[in-house]
Amino acid sequence: MASGGVKLNSASITILCWITILGFAQCQKIPSLQIMPAASVQRKPVGNSLLLTCRPDVPDSTLISDLRWSDSRNMTIPPKAAGQSSPPIYTESIAGGQALALLFNSLQESMAGVYYCAASYSVTEQLAASVLVETYVAITWKDAPEDQRPILGEDYIVRCEVYANPPATVDWLRDGDPIKSSGRYVIENRGLLIRNVSESDDGLYTCRAAVISTGELAKRVIRVEVQIKPEVQQLPTVLNAVEGQSFSYLCNATGKPVPEFQWIKKSTQQNVADIDRFSVNALTGQLDISRVEQDDHDTYTCVAKNAAGISESTTKLNVLIRPKIIEFMNITVPEGQEAVLACRAFGRPPPEITFRRYGTTEEYRVGLQVSDDRIVLDMQENAERSETIGNLRISQLDKTDDGLYDCIARNPGDVAYKVGHITVEYKPNFDHLKALPPVYTWEQRPANLSCFAQAIPNATIEWRWNDRRVADLYDINMKIEEQGFRSDLIITPREHRYYTSYKCVATNRLGRDEHVMELREARIPEAVAQAKPRSVSATSMTFDIIPPAFEKGLPITAMSVQYKEEFNPDWNTAMNRTWSPDSPYIVEGLRPQTSYSFRFAARNVVGLGPWSAYVVHSTPKRSEPETPKTLHTPIQEEDEEDDAIVASPYADHFELRWNVPVDNGEPINFYRVKFCPGSKVNGVWTELEGACLEEDITTTTHYEMRDLQADTYYRIELLAHNAIGFSRPAHLLLKTARGIDVVLRVDDRALSSAAVIGIVVGCVLLLLLVIDILCCLIGNLGLLAMMCRRTKRSPSDLGDEEKLGSGSLIKERPPSPSPLPPPIVKLGATTPIDDEKQPLNTLPDVGGKMNSSVEFDGRGVQIRSGEIIGKNSAV
Repeated sequence: MASGGVKLNSASITILCWITILGFAQCQKIPSLQIMPAASVQRKPVGNSLLLTCRPDVPDSTLISDLRWSDSRNMTIPPKAAGQSSPPIYTESIAGGQALALLFNSLQESMAGVYYCAASYSVTEQLAASVLVETYVAITWKDAPEDQRPILGEDYIVRCEVYANPPATVDWLRDGDPIKSSGRYVIENRGLLIRNVSESDDGLYTCRAAVISTGELAKRVIRVEVQIKPEVQQLPTVLNAVEGQSFSYLCNATGKPVPEFQWIKKSTQQNVADIDRFSVNALTGQLDISRVEQDDHDTYTCVAKNAAGISESTTKLNVLIRPKIIEFMNITVPEGQEAVLACRAFGRPPPEITFRRYGTTEEYRVGLQVSDDRIVLDMQENAERSETIGNLRISQLDKTDDGLYDCIARNPGDVAYKVGHITVEYKPNFDHLKALPPVYTWEQRPANLSCFAQAIPNATIEWRWNDRRVADLYDINMKIEEQGFRSDLIITPREHRYYTSYKCVATNRLGRDEHVMELREARIPEAVAQAKPRSVSATSMTFDIIPPAFEKGLPITAMSVQYKEEFNPDWNTAMNRTWSPDSPYIVEGLRPQTSYSFRFAARNVVGLGPWSAYVVHSTPKRSEPETPKTLHTPIQEEDEEDDAIVASPYADHFELRWNVPVDNGEPINFYRVKFCPGSKVNGVWTELEGACLEEDITTTTHYEMRDLQADTYYRIELLAHNAIGFSRPAHLLLKTARGIDVVLRVDDRALSSAAVIGIVVGCVLLLLLVIDILCCLIGNLGLLAMMCRRTKRSPSDLGDEEKLGSGSLIKERPPSPSPLPPPIVKLGATTPIDDEKQPLNTLPDVGGKMNSSVEFDGRGVQIRSGEIIGKNSAV
């Protein structure tokens, strides 16, 4: 080659040759048609849509004409016409006319086959391509309900029919475990056969279908709920309902699902829910009749049904007629004769009849009564008329038999009551007057002698005086007044002869009786037999008085005393006091160291008796008060050696109460209460040293002892004090209650009270700490916030300290030896300064008031200064 040219070796020449050949081949491209997707076989499930695109692969696409699709029968597939709904198969030009698409809206098995794409190239050259469309049927659940309900005890096929093309294989699982075809389970084409279904077969079953050739796998979860045929509980042969009342009965039945109920009336074959007055709860089986009528007497069937079956039971409704007492008459019978109390009643069934005394619960039995052989009960029943007659016979009738009686008629429907009366007639008597005292009068005052007799029928009354009828005497000093069944004889005793006996005579048709009454002249009491002092103080005396004898009906109404100083001879100036007969005879307000004369008299309705029982006695000198008397009932009485013991109902306190004692001439100015805990061993009381408490009471006669220990003995000493001194002490031994402590169980042992208090205090401190943390986080307040500010002081704060130095108003305080945390004090600037004793935590007043704070950290004083505030400003 010429110089300056390129020198090529044999390898390079070979490469150049291949490049040349390939370029020429490319330039000479063979026209063809390409079907997309590129696979020659398109396998799709039935029901799916499919798009096949035919695209020419030619050097010049403008030379392509008559591009078309045809089926296996060489029938050209037309495009979709304008405005036409999409046909099952049609063609559509795409990519600007450069390609033709074949569209299947929903593949069917009949659409499977070969499809051809053809076109002309340069008019003369025919191009063609084909594709095989294969279809298959996806797994379809033909008969596989997701909820199936077999019946207990029967054979059942859990249905799961599957359709697929190619055919699918089916297997079964329960709770994830495969079910093998053996025993009670048999896998069939229609589903899974379960022999003799039991309740344990309830559950979830999985029917699994698979097509091996396509790899398709589908599952259907089927809920199997075993149903149980209803079974009605056998109804009673007869049910009793009461006419006019409501009626309810519950028909019970078992079954799954819960059965629904009906009640059917046999005579009309009617569902009773459609009848007025009847209602049926379809869920519970309860039959309700709002008001029973006689026509409801019939046979009824309770029907229970569910999806598994039906069950029924029959009963007869027997309508009862409540008993009615149609005759029960009051009777009146003389004493000593026989009384027959008859009672007639109606009902269905005929009622039983019995009797009882009104107001009692014990009923008489049929036949002779064990408690009283005078009484016999007999009964006759008339079934045809549904009536019963009961007779209560009482022989030898007594006054005590008079009164009200209940007739009781009962049958299964109800109980009826009616009250009757036996009136016992008897002759008059004065038993109620025999214990009465005589009648007293005086000074010609009218006296009333009242007389009435117990008698049935009522008695007539006449009065006799000296065996003569008063009504025939026409004496103006005697007058008879009739007050119904009572007769009053009013006597004005102007002469002494009228103080005598009078006879009241009562008569009725059964007999007569008489009663003698006394009219006596009343007189003042006799002289008091004796009076003597029982207890004497400086200002009072208590007497024991023996009153005079008195007649029945004329009692002593009061006791009186007159008393004067002994040197005074005139009783007209004496002081008087009167007591009721049952009160203590106490004379108060006496003077100390004084001799008194006393005399006594008794009083009745007539007047005051003569003064007698003279007594002269002196009062002692003024002295300390008498011993107070406590107002507590002891559980153990006091004797010579032991104190009275009282029990407190409380464990920690006790209210001591007492009476005001006699002051013995000087007023009581206070009481002293002393109580000590301790114990008594062998009769010797031992106090706990240093544990006694003592307090003086000035205005009341009660004192509340507090902070006592539970289950502990306390010896109480109570003294009264006046100007002369203390009284003798009143002693009392107190026993506090055991108490109820809060017990926290830790290994079955209770914490002590101190531990409980410690726990409570700890909880309070913990609560305060939590509050402080919250204040610090939310508002930068509290102890933690202040400590944080101290540990994060700015250099300016330190500069302030240096500026104070030795010339500051507050000197540095020497270190404190105390191990306690240093106090932190914050003060407003309004705190005044004492010139002589200037506090450590204050600042001087420099014409205004400074808003500042002072903190002592154990080494020195830190001053936090704010702005200077006006003198009258508020911080």
